[in-house]
Amino acid sequence: MVRKRRTPGELRRACLDEARRQLRAEGAEKLSLRTVARRLGVSHQAPYKHFSSKEALLAELVRESFDDFARHLESVELTDDPSQDLRSLGVSYVRYALSHPAEYRLMFGTPLPDPRQHPEMTAQACAALELLEDTLVRLQPSPSSGLDALFAWSTLHGLSTLLQTRSCELRLTAPQEEALAHTLECVCRGLSLAHPEEDV
Repeated sequence: MVRKRRTPGELRRACLDEARRQLRAEGAEKLSLRTVARRLGVSHQAPYKHFSSKEALLAELVRESFDDFARHLESVELTDDPSQDLRSLGVSYVRYALSHPAEYRLMFGTPLPDPRQHPEMTAQACAALELLEDTLVRLQPSPSSGLDALFAWSTLHGLSTLLQTRSCELRLTAPQEEALAHTLECVCRGLSLAHPEEDV
């Protein structure tokens, strides 16, 4: 096999790209540095110059996925209407999950490497949650805004996960867009009921 010469930066990027292809095709469980090396046509030790272990490689994939996810949410054009912004963020969230199923499962459905060993891995996850929380603070200022954001996130995650399962497709009585709109309406209504406006 003819091995292509790569700079260290090129090899690191190639390892990540090949690992992402493997992730999409076979899942995180079968991710292997040895397989990555074989498919790139490099020695089995070459990837270890950039990733000390499979866990380190996986942590970088998670970091990149969270970074892409956060940028996707941040691309939503916010308005002066926080209720509408929450709906827009919710739509963007679910659409990301459905269009990036492997990355979404990696972030939210796979045992992750120890965040204490890879603190940069979850920094963007916090950024995404803060975006939801900031919107909820504008919608209804409350000491429990952090818990409200967790509630909204949990609901969106549940819907995203259900929409990715074929059994749900068989039982869904409304189109996806209608189901999403109704779910977001229920989230907004639920948060409004949880924090009724104070009497003036």
